[in-house]
Amino acid sequence: MSVRVRFAPSPTGFLHIGGLRTALYNYLFAKHNDGECILRIEDTDQTRYVESAEKAIVDMCRWAGFDFDEGPEQGGKYGPYRQSERTELYQTHASILIENGEAYYAFDTSEELDRMRERQQKSGLAPKYDRTIMRNQTTLGEDETSRLLAEGEPSVIRLKVPHTGEIRFNDLVRGEVVFAARDIDDQILLKSDGYPTYHLANIVDDHLMEITHVIRGEEWLPSTPKHCILYDAFGWEKPKFAHLPLLLNPDKTKMSKRHGDVFVEDFKNKGFFAEALVNFIALCGWNPSSDREIFSMSELIEYFALEKVNKAGAIFDYKKLEWMNSQYFRSYNPSDLAPELLRILDQYDYPKVSAEYAAQVIKLLRERINFIGDIPTFGDYMFVAPKNFDEEYKSKHWQPETHGNIAPLVGMFESTVEFSHQELHDIVHAYITEKQLALKLIIHPLRLMITGKQVGAGMFETMEVLGKKETLSRMTAFLENNA
Repeated sequence: MSVRVRFAPSPTGFLHIGGLRTALYNYLFAKHNDGECILRIEDTDQTRYVESAEKAIVDMCRWAGFDFDEGPEQGGKYGPYRQSERTELYQTHASILIENGEAYYAFDTSEELDRMRERQQKSGLAPKYDRTIMRNQTTLGEDETSRLLAEGEPSVIRLKVPHTGEIRFNDLVRGEVVFAARDIDDQILLKSDGYPTYHLANIVDDHLMEITHVIRGEEWLPSTPKHCILYDAFGWEKPKFAHLPLLLNPDKTKMSKRHGDVFVEDFKNKGFFAEALVNFIALCGWNPSSDREIFSMSELIEYFALEKVNKAGAIFDYKKLEWMNSQYFRSYNPSDLAPELLRILDQYDYPKVSAEYAAQVIKLLRERINFIGDIPTFGDYMFVAPKNFDEEYKSKHWQPETHGNIAPLVGMFESTVEFSHQELHDIVHAYITEKQLALKLIIHPLRLMITGKQVGAGMFETMEVLGKKETLSRMTAFLENNA
């Protein structure tokens, strides 16, 4: 059987960065093994359903650079791919478990369940459904159960978990995992509204969709013994399981909104490149046994192996992600990034610039910033002449003799033919050699006059991009106001 994996998110909001990593690992594993990766929307919890969430999830995966082989959009022979459209299947399979004696009806009210939990807590027991004393098919008998069902008494269907023994399974990340049956709850499989819980729907769909490998976050590890029991109850072959380590903050706490961005859209809106984010999260928990850190999607597919996924939680290092983003930023063709910069510049009150000029600015500044979105503020002087000048920088580098040192350069620059950074460099170096001046006595005043700031790209390169007319205009205006 060919490899088939699934990404099965609940449409309850934006896609978490951990969800993107789960989707990515499923995709990489499928493509590495010439298999298929499908999208299944697990929307049976209607109380938490968010209408726009499914589209947001699909959009973010597509933005990240991968698509699904089957799903609500593409269709496929195993559809439908939304669980809310498969409820009859779950009801049918729940009935099969009832008939086989692997599940039972329960009629407990929420108040009765609360009282049960209170008694257990007072006795120092972990809260767990006790089918030996509650109102269910086991204690009521078949006749009373049939009567209550006929009268429409609200009921759920629960899994009949064995009270003794162990549930074992092999995890491709963690090795053999063992749970004691006595610690597993009689999970609700079908709710009173006819909708399945995650556990029943998940198992039925994975089996019917012929999923060979279940790759998901480790938060689902405690649910897996219930799923194993269900597979055995139906007499079905189990898929192979792989539970991925949690993503952690640098202080090793679980990633949460309190500590920074956690949704994929947050990272996209901040200006992270999709390729950089994918490259980074691929290495959060997986080690390709290489001293490299930059991988294309095709290389990730080539090297990916579940056996190399770590058991321990993976630190999400925001600084490392920013560094990685800067590496991609510097590797791209500036002309390809120009349209994005022009879009960003539309949000500022700057004069319009051409795509060619935008590309020149990107090439000039990208060694000093991590995000294309930083250009309008870090390099504002590339779009409008400075009105304010760094006072500390000015007091340090604009001395009484500076005006006389700088003024002759205006005419020299005016007479240039190319106004290239090399030509400007040669003019200044010839000038300081003749005048026996230190370069810093010229270069810092030039930076102050032209940019207003003490930090920026190479000064001669900056002047070349600004052009002769704009550079000389700024120099002349500054000299007139600082005689």
